[in-house]
Amino acid sequence: MGTSLRTRLRRLPEVFPGIVLGAAGLLVVGVLAGLAVDVSALVRSDGYALGAALLLAVGLYGSTYSIDLRALRADLPGVVAAVTLGVVLKAGLIAGTMVLVFRRPEYLVLGIAVAQIDPLSVAALTGKGRMSPRARSLLTAWASFDDPMTVLLTIYLAGYAYTAAGHEGAPGISRGAGGDYATGLLFNAALLAAVVLSWWAGRRAVSRLPDVSAVRRTKAGGAVLLVGTMLVLAALNQLMLGVALAGLVLRAAVLDKAVGRAVGGAFLAAFLTLGLLLAHGVALWPGFVLGVAAFAAQAVVALGVLPLFVRGLERGDRIALGLGQQNGITAVLIALTLERDFPGTAATVGPAVITVNLLHGTSQALLARPPSRWRARGRRELSTDAERHSPYDRQTEDEQPVA
Repeated sequence: MGTSLRTRLRRLPEVFPGIVLGAAGLLVVGVLAGLAVDVSALVRSDGYALGAALLLAVGLYGSTYSIDLRALRADLPGVVAAVTLGVVLKAGLIAGTMVLVFRRPEYLVLGIAVAQIDPLSVAALTGKGRMSPRARSLLTAWASFDDPMTVLLTIYLAGYAYTAAGHEGAPGISRGAGGDYATGLLFNAALLAAVVLSWWAGRRAVSRLPDVSAVRRTKAGGAVLLVGTMLVLAALNQLMLGVALAGLVLRAAVLDKAVGRAVGGAFLAAFLTLGLLLAHGVALWPGFVLGVAAFAAQAVVALGVLPLFVRGLERGDRIALGLGQQNGITAVLIALTLERDFPGTAATVGPAVITVNLLHGTSQALLARPPSRWRARGRRELSTDAERHSPYDRQTEDEQPVA
């Protein structure tokens, strides 16, 4: 029994990535610290709003920066459908469930907040060999591009939920340069154009200099400074679309390590902050319903909508995509950003994130080691129908003898 327990503990990082386990630890630390510290004044401060927006900008830039553009082109129609129709449909299903169950119009924003798939957690699944390369690239692109889509939906639809809840004026997340849709697009385009031109001019100027260590350090420092300036400007004015698009263009080897550290730090800082807020109230039942609705909505879109745009996916890949819902940095940061205008958002989204990830982890564990009756049935089907092995089989097709 003891050996079995130790084995299961050692295998825990195979189901839950290390950064998620670290975030869970910081969540506990945040809760314990929040029990002794009153954070209500912090949530109402301008510094809190800027900090939450900055963490959100970092997460968005990192999500689009890490995507493989060649993999994106392979199934572009499916990715476009997933991050447009799929995100809207998922948000509608989740929000509709919450409003129907709890009769609170402000819960509309909760459906959008958890509609995306966390790209950091997806990294753990894509390396386990339970999906084909095509399905892995599709899920990675989906997770990377639905983040900015959900952020934009949150920013521009929060105003409706705010008014429907009986408040006057506009919520803080919708104010500033991004508050009006047309004006927001203009300012996002201006920010993107400015940073891309600066990036191009800087690279052109550096290319004329000798390739020595001093020049390389200057190039690296300039790239980091430009990206950092862009993130601060975006956070000040809620220009998240410009940040997401910049992640597709502003790419260099010198940024790889800095972006990875920034995104990881933002992820951990978000969960620590969430713990501080959860210490002063947790909406367990609404959070549980929200998490279950988000996990179920992913299955509906992946199994019912995505096959219309992506042909030829194997049954195992379709199942894996249907069970692929994971929430993390974007959901947490959206909750932190919305907390000032919609009090209690963090108390609901926090348990929802935990619920989604527990459902995901459980489903992956079952796929990796299905119950004996599932394995027996699978062996009977293979022996009678001579079907090739599932993507979840531990052995690859190349390892099987040719009949």
